[in-house]
Amino acid sequence: MTLPHPDDRPAYVEGMDRSRLLVVEDDAGIGANLERALGNAGYDVSWVDTAATARAVTEPPDLVLLDLGLPDGDGLEVAREYLARWPGLPILMLTARTEEMDVVIGLDTGAADYITKPFRLAELLARVRAHLRRPDSTTNARTLTDGDLTVDLDARRAVLAGTELQLRAKEFDLLTELLSHKGQALTRESLMSNVWDEHWFGSTKTLDVHMASLRRRLGEQPGDPSRITSLRGVGYRWEPAG
Repeated sequence: MTLPHPDDRPAYVEGMDRSRLLVVEDDAGIGANLERALGNAGYDVSWVDTAATARAVTEPPDLVLLDLGLPDGDGLEVAREYLARWPGLPILMLTARTEEMDVVIGLDTGAADYITKPFRLAELLARVRAHLRRPDSTTNARTLTDGDLTVDLDARRAVLAGTELQLRAKEFDLLTELLSHKGQALTRESLMSNVWDEHWFGSTKTLDVHMASLRRRLGEQPGDPSRITSLRGVGYRWEPAG
């Protein structure tokens, strides 16, 4: 698999804050292209090609692009070690594994997101920007409630029936977006734009995976009534309690 030619880069160039990115990728062609393309987008990029060299990193980057298929170890184990060392570190998994369960297992390690190979550079850059953005704090309502669910936006805590939910960053953002528009139909495109990135385009499969995971975090079982209604061909709607 190869990345697009550099001329295929999007016209906009962001990331000029020089955020530090770590690329863990054993394929020399992909690794070199990622290092060059992300550097051209304004990021400070380091590239390593084995699990051993990844484990030897001592300074926390701002974001990690992590290939799961490393020659000397499992990328999932590297992700677990990084998150134990640096809680909250955004890890974007690069994987050729497309089965939903593989993706869910990867996200359940604490990784922030995934992108399947082959991928377009513009889509990858959109994901990187999305995970480097600070959480949106422009809303006036600092607490959202619905029945036995309370979401504290400042503390980024969600409590259901007295128990705090262990949500990943994008699951929390997705819950907040849905709960802020109770009873309203939200399109897939608006959710991708508001929760991930305003320049989003391409596949929305990550939305479905995160939505399924969010439902599990809310304790929903197959066949039970859901707080989140899927709207075929449109998107999703949060059903208000009571």
